[in-house]
Amino acid sequence: MQRSRGALLGQQAWRAWSQQCWAQQTGAVPSSSLLLHVRPFSAISNMEKVPMSKPEPTEFINERYAAMEQRLKVVQKRLNQPMTLAEKIVYGHLDEPETQPLERGVSYLKLRPDRVAMQDATAQMAMLQFISSGLPKTMVPSTIHCDHLIEGTTSPQGDREGFGGVADLKHAMVTNKEVYDFLATAGAKYGVGFWKPGSGIIHQIVLENYAIPGFLMIGTDSHTPNAGGLGVAAIGVGGADAVDVMAGLPWELKCPKVIGVKLTGKLSKWTAHKDIILKVAGILSVKGGTGAIVEYHGPGTESLSATGMATICNMGAEIGATTSIFPFNKRMYEYLVATERPGAAKLAEAFKENLVPDEGCKYDQLIEINLSELEPHINGPFTPDLATPLSKFADTAREKGWPTNLKASLIGSCTNSSYEDMTRSASIARQALNAGIKAKVPFTISPGSEQVRATIERDGLLEVFDKVGGTVLSNSCGPCIGQWKRTDVAKGEPNSIITSFNRNFAARNDGNPATHAFVASPEITTAMAIAGDLTFNPEKDTLIGADNQEITLNSPYGEELPKAGFDPAIFCVYEWVTIRAWIGHKACNNKYLSGVRFVALRMRMRCHPYSRAKGKCTTDHISMAGPWLKYRGHLDNISNNLLIGAINMETNKPNSVINVLTKEEGPVPATARHYKKEGLPWVVIGDENYGEGSSREHAALEPRHLGGVAIIVKSFARIHETNLKKQGMLPLTFANPADYDLVGSHDRLSIIGLKEFAPGKPLKVEGKRPDGSTYEFTVNHSFNDNQINWFKHGSALNAMAKAFEQGKM
Repeated sequence: MQRSRGALLGQQAWRAWSQQCWAQQTGAVPSSSLLLHVRPFSAISNMEKVPMSKPEPTEFINERYAAMEQRLKVVQKRLNQPMTLAEKIVYGHLDEPETQPLERGVSYLKLRPDRVAMQDATAQMAMLQFISSGLPKTMVPSTIHCDHLIEGTTSPQGDREGFGGVADLKHAMVTNKEVYDFLATAGAKYGVGFWKPGSGIIHQIVLENYAIPGFLMIGTDSHTPNAGGLGVAAIGVGGADAVDVMAGLPWELKCPKVIGVKLTGKLSKWTAHKDIILKVAGILSVKGGTGAIVEYHGPGTESLSATGMATICNMGAEIGATTSIFPFNKRMYEYLVATERPGAAKLAEAFKENLVPDEGCKYDQLIEINLSELEPHINGPFTPDLATPLSKFADTAREKGWPTNLKASLIGSCTNSSYEDMTRSASIARQALNAGIKAKVPFTISPGSEQVRATIERDGLLEVFDKVGGTVLSNSCGPCIGQWKRTDVAKGEPNSIITSFNRNFAARNDGNPATHAFVASPEITTAMAIAGDLTFNPEKDTLIGADNQEITLNSPYGEELPKAGFDPAIFCVYEWVTIRAWIGHKACNNKYLSGVRFVALRMRMRCHPYSRAKGKCTTDHISMAGPWLKYRGHLDNISNNLLIGAINMETNKPNSVINVLTKEEGPVPATARHYKKEGLPWVVIGDENYGEGSSREHAALEPRHLGGVAIIVKSFARIHETNLKKQGMLPLTFANPADYDLVGSHDRLSIIGLKEFAPGKPLKVEGKRPDGSTYEFTVNHSFNDNQINWFKHGSALNAMAKAFEQGKM
């Protein structure tokens, strides 16, 4: 009971703050030290109160805007300088605006997000952790979206009737029943909204229903920044961060730098919104945005659709950015109205002063792109930042020896599945059909939501895709995250595919490390499907029609919003599910679900470098997705995929390490389990940008569960570093990157200095080789006092539970 009371008191204070700010704006100002004595923002003070969403009629946008405005008045006085849009939104959600340090790239901020969104794969562990906190309800509006566990098929399968969207969804409802039942009942019990399988992909559902300009939200998926297309500072996090926010605690984020991208001109011909982020990825690389918010601005933004801006923000995750964002404009207004949120549109318009950057604001880095001169790009293979202009791609592919005989073409996913994307792709498909041509390779379409799917069916687009030879998959992530039961190419066979997805690491889409995956716009991807050739350039090359005549494809045309409005799609309806008796501790005895609790690590650790990861090591390498997603709620079971995709320096192959106790070569997870059984702590040695990719919390949970104590690398991706801290591990970086080469796979390491563990104070690592020789090197860390407290308690969850018990929350 102490835990619940403590959390509720924190929530009551938060609600009181919002109510007092609202009261001040309407003229009824109570006497309270929480109030900031500045004039109200008159443009919204007398406007009708507007719910945050249809499913949340008692949560109001006005109150959030009021609180944001009051905080910004304080911050503006402190900074006394023009602010970027990123600063306005982030600082407008400060827990303590009067006192918190505000130095970009240095200060740690405590923030109050407006909402939490979780996809089904990450929600399993997040909800299990929230249950263990003892709280009766979530303190911030939160939702669960069932989109990751549906396996997509593009050819007949023996385990289901037929293939494609309908068959795949029916199969998923049976195979994932335990997980869906748990999430539905946990959602109902703890006040978390539940979107059932088939309703759509988390980011599209958020854009259609929950994204409000100026809001701050977190989501347990790295592509949460998709909501930046509606001016939301939407940030991908691990499940433990989500638990903090759902528990009513302020959320911690290192004060981000701000990278400005100034857009001028206007897109034309074959160039699409996707090409903007493909170009930016080529400029900044997969780690160039780390620790920064990418803020698009300039006259070029006025010509971009809301869903197009969402595409750009979505794929900003591939450059390591904290999030990406656009200023409020009329296209956002129109999209809010089209998705039946006119009240939100009017409020945002009135609040616009705080939803655009100030004139003269300063960026830490500035990139300028003239959209009129931008050409289509294709990025890849194996990394999303290898950007090649379309005009040079064919020659580059031949020079590099990439397989040019295209094997599959896929459009959709959370990145490019809007109505506009579908209409532009369909305009290409229609031209092919008129010439008597069909797709020459398997062509799949993944709608982003049931609302989009129902609308494009009503408007005849699905018929066009069907006639051209396409397969419509379910409204889910599918092949984009490895949920693709692909049977047309043998594993290990080199081949090329092209997608309109966001990420293309080796084996990402189909589990085949030899698949060369390229990323492009939906319209380029559709044209490639029709040509069947990776070297095809639709801007200049021709196709042969059924009458043996050459045809040239005209540039695509699409409609930003459906003229007849969106089909409301009954399947999209948000629903509550009856609570079932087995929720809680009984969930820990099932095949896919188990609880988790860690003990604190020792203050002086002697350990063994059981794996030296060679080269790129993403969260896909550390904890694969695909068929493993169904075990996301059962830590011990999913830990059997730990680091099975990483290349070990010693053996030079994946899922293979030398066991220092037996001297035998074996699988990585089995070796880790042996070390844990024998009481031998271990560390992972890694390269640059370790943990880039998905916000996969299990990439931090698994090494902790199997006895790992530290990850020592040249540099980290932001989310992964935080996830490791949350689970009580030590993410450390070489002070001298060259020291990576000092560590041998059979050495013994001692981490020195943890008894005096303090912010900004480096630690030492002493190494002892099998021959008795020794060495020493310095490692840095980015822990602050609060994070050190997590470490001392064994995890952030343990620290939170202890605070609840002591009545400190």
